[in-house]
Amino acid sequence: MDNKELANLIFPNVKDISYYEAKYPVRDLPEGAVVSRFAPSPTGFVHIGGLYQALVARTVTSQTNGVFFLRIEDTDQKREIENGIEGIIDSLKDFDMSPDEGMISQTEERGEYGPYKQSERKEIYQAYAKYLIEQGKAYPCFCTAETLEQIRKNQEAAMERTGYYGKWTRCRKMPLDLMKEKIENGENYIIRFKSPGNPDKKIKHHDVIKGNVDFPENDQDIVIIKADGLPTYHFAHAVDDHLMRTTHVIRSDEWLPSVPLHIQLFTELGFKPPKYAHIAPIMKNDNGNKRKLSKRKDPEAAVSYYLEQGIPSDAVKEYLLNIANSNFENWRRANKDKSIDEFEFHLNKMSVSGALFDMIKLLDVSKIVISKYSAEKVYNETIKWANVFDKDFANILEKDKDYTLKVLGIERGNQKPRKDIAKWSDVKENVLYMYNELFENSNENYEFQVIQEKEEIKEVLTKYIEKYFNIDDDKQLWFDRMKDLAEEMGYAREVKLFKAELNKYKAHVGDVSTVIRVALTKRHNTPDMYEIMNVLGKDEVISRIQKCIETL
Repeated sequence: MDNKELANLIFPNVKDISYYEAKYPVRDLPEGAVVSRFAPSPTGFVHIGGLYQALVARTVTSQTNGVFFLRIEDTDQKREIENGIEGIIDSLKDFDMSPDEGMISQTEERGEYGPYKQSERKEIYQAYAKYLIEQGKAYPCFCTAETLEQIRKNQEAAMERTGYYGKWTRCRKMPLDLMKEKIENGENYIIRFKSPGNPDKKIKHHDVIKGNVDFPENDQDIVIIKADGLPTYHFAHAVDDHLMRTTHVIRSDEWLPSVPLHIQLFTELGFKPPKYAHIAPIMKNDNGNKRKLSKRKDPEAAVSYYLEQGIPSDAVKEYLLNIANSNFENWRRANKDKSIDEFEFHLNKMSVSGALFDMIKLLDVSKIVISKYSAEKVYNETIKWANVFDKDFANILEKDKDYTLKVLGIERGNQKPRKDIAKWSDVKENVLYMYNELFENSNENYEFQVIQEKEEIKEVLTKYIEKYFNIDDDKQLWFDRMKDLAEEMGYAREVKLFKAELNKYKAHVGDVSTVIRVALTKRHNTPDMYEIMNVLGKDEVISRIQKCIETL
């Protein structure tokens, strides 16, 4: 019996690999175009680190006119969770990162290089496993779990590396006729790769992010086809990335130690290896110590957290690019209004040690991003969020869309737009004083700061609505009237006058306007009060000031 007969015995009905090589030709793309992928397993929620990798892959493929595809690696079906694939697809969609090719639903895909779900590519993997057996580069292994456990114990007792290699490979040199006999007798087996490696030798590898790294050669005879006929990750990775014509494998650096094995698999299969770019994990400062973002400890590790909080996808992506490339911040400073798609991203400028995740910085970025949105976009995004997470608030906003657009338009679209909203869950707190049903039910009190004496406050408010308030004033006249009121009551018209002669004035115009601001909103800090009063309207302004006077 020869290797070809053994291969036919194990895989009698699979196609020759020439069929797949012809079916999935080299892609017709511009020179330098990057083909990369996001290839998660549907075994849990999408981690922010996964989104980070997908964003990097999406960015480098789009800026080179390449292809970004989504492959679902579901060969470990025991760990697959319900709706895991939909969760992955929806997460990419939520962040405007839908793939050019690949899975677009649990059952649908687009592209000519599929199937894009590994569980549907079983025959392809078996064809290439058969090819390796024919070449004498793979073999069936009949070792039971008990046998493998005994090998491990013997290796530990001898203080040797664990694994299936060298003298510990019981089935590697088994006569082919004995293999045939065992197969025909119905004994269980898996398929192992016959490694040609020598761990005393080194391979030199250039990682696009990490730079030059050396590894010992792989000598492990790893499993490539499991007992259920499905491939292991390592083997599927090599076959899929070859046939899908991946040029760059962009993945977490936890896979860096697998590079010698993966390059060896590509070489032995006769494939050209792709370039590898191993991304350092996103880190978190934990009481002065850096650690990886944890699924168990950190709510921000799950991408669903950003949707629940209402942090815009634009802001999350902007922040991730900020920590991905050290030159992004300077680029943004020089290009305040450009799309992040115009940023020239470089894999070799990514951090080797891992970027530190800073939620405060992310929210600051988000404030800037939202400040550039139109009132219409803020309205639409807030409604979309509120309809899922705060239906009562959504109803209030939708009741009078034109009024809500005016509220959200305050200090928006000017040279220095408001930056008080970091996430859609902030909107309610930031605008509740503009809606009577929220304002009247709030637990906030009138706190007037500098001017404290009740009779003085009443006089300021009374004189304002009787003598100085006119809803039709332009902004300059409105502010001049505020100064006139201040001067009439013994306050400085200008802050600088007050500072120049502290003993001459009780306070200044800013303190007087604060009294009116608090009466209208119960807040010390709000966006532009002139705009707030114009949106509230004459009757509401007078009504609120009168209620404040009555309360005092």
